[in-house]
Amino acid sequence: MAGGKQTPRQRMINILYLVLLGLIALEAPANLLDAFKKIGDSLTTSKNNIQAGINQNYTAFQQKVKESPERAKPILAQAEKATAVAEQLNTYVEDLKKTLIQRTGGMNSEGTDYEGRENVDEGNRLMIESGKGKELKQKINDTRQQLEALLDPKDRGTITFALDAQDPKHGKSWEQTYFGDGVPMGAEMTTFIKIQSDIKNDEAQVQKKILSKMEQAVVTLDQFAAVAVAPSSYIIQGQQYKADIFLTAYDSKSNPDIEIDGSRIQASGGKGTYTVTATSEGVKHYKGTINVRGTDGKIKTYQLPEQTYTVARPSAVVSPEKMNVLYIGVANPLSVSAPGISQDALHVSMSSGSLSPAGAKGHYEARVSSPGTTRVTITGEIEKGKSIVLGTSEFRVKRIPDPVAQFAGKNSGTTSAVNLRAQDRVFAHLDNFEFEAKFNVTHFTLIIQKPRQDALIIKGSGSELNAQMKAAMAGVGPGTRVFFDDITAVGPDGTPRALGPILLTAN
Repeated sequence: MAGGKQTPRQRMINILYLVLLGLIALEAPANLLDAFKKIGDSLTTSKNNIQAGINQNYTAFQQKVKESPERAKPILAQAEKATAVAEQLNTYVEDLKKTLIQRTGGMNSEGTDYEGRENVDEGNRLMIESGKGKELKQKINDTRQQLEALLDPKDRGTITFALDAQDPKHGKSWEQTYFGDGVPMGAEMTTFIKIQSDIKNDEAQVQKKILSKMEQAVVTLDQFAAVAVAPSSYIIQGQQYKADIFLTAYDSKSNPDIEIDGSRIQASGGKGTYTVTATSEGVKHYKGTINVRGTDGKIKTYQLPEQTYTVARPSAVVSPEKMNVLYIGVANPLSVSAPGISQDALHVSMSSGSLSPAGAKGHYEARVSSPGTTRVTITGEIEKGKSIVLGTSEFRVKRIPDPVAQFAGKNSGTTSAVNLRAQDRVFAHLDNFEFEAKFNVTHFTLIIQKPRQDALIIKGSGSELNAQMKAAMAGVGPGTRVFFDDITAVGPDGTPRALGPILLTAN
């Protein structure tokens, strides 16, 4: 089960967050607010990772519910109470975040940062003047107490809770420190995200402690089976493969004789560890025996079923961090793979848009319809009936760039009168774009200015010159200036685009 204790990375983020919060008293320049945003993003990632661990714990525990429902169900119910308590506070904080974002202008046009992150007034109004800060402080402390109360008394001292909203010994109150005068909205949002990260961290610790009660069952040593437990069955060439070899319900005071492929394995504390260095790639096999002396003094032999593991060559996937873009109106190719897991065991989903297989396994076409962001999530079946999230990638969704209008192969400059008279339509070209995207001109206005004559203005629809335009173009001679204005084109996304004018002079 995934643990709830903070990683060194999480502790470092929390320390940096406190340092930046202290700097606010001096000033809040843009780079400081950028730092808060990065910390908030890191905390969000940590929170999501902890949530994934919580979900995996519940998924794994379902097997215990099937095997021992009478004992497992009360334990599961107790763990679910912890989740419910944590979710109440998490939802309350999420509502405060949404309210503050709305009051300060929402997100920026790219959806990557807060529009009013420098605002130092709305957070004070929301949290201090309306009393939400005191209410939040009370809810944080109440949640901690409720989570602590779900544990056995002897277990409460074994957990270091992250949730703690206490007034400093000297100076401002807790709510004034984090949401009072002079604290910018960007810092306040990071505070909210940190609280949510702390909620998940404490929930994970309490959940793990409660679910671990299932492992404290009294075992009757009446049946034995040989077991090999390895951290992973998929390793990279050059790494070591390790597996613990032991008897289920084994006696830690006895050391059985273990042999793997004819070689003796040192046993200690009732179990042995099989270690071998991978020197070549491929599927590897091993089997063995465990000999143990029974209560009658006779040696009993238990066969270890054949075990397999896979050795693969070292591999790496490099993904661009600032070029993850999907375009509206075209089929965006994506390829997906996960070392050690077959393509048949992978499932790919998209938060907004659609994905469809394209050709060989692992290749997809993504289609999106509105600007913003979308997430592609890859899950894999690591064993029958058990899937985990292998990774999530965020893509920016953009419109296809505007094309350039052209007539007679040019957008501006000079060309021969003969060349101008020979043309019959306006084109919209999109150069240096990764996809084949065709744009059709839907209407434009033609202006012909002959030397010392009034300009002739003709409006048309579609991309082709109409009869009146062709007749007017037939009279173009050297010195005549030909303009195409009010040009509109439609591309694969179906959105009309206003294009720049075409300015040509006949020579």
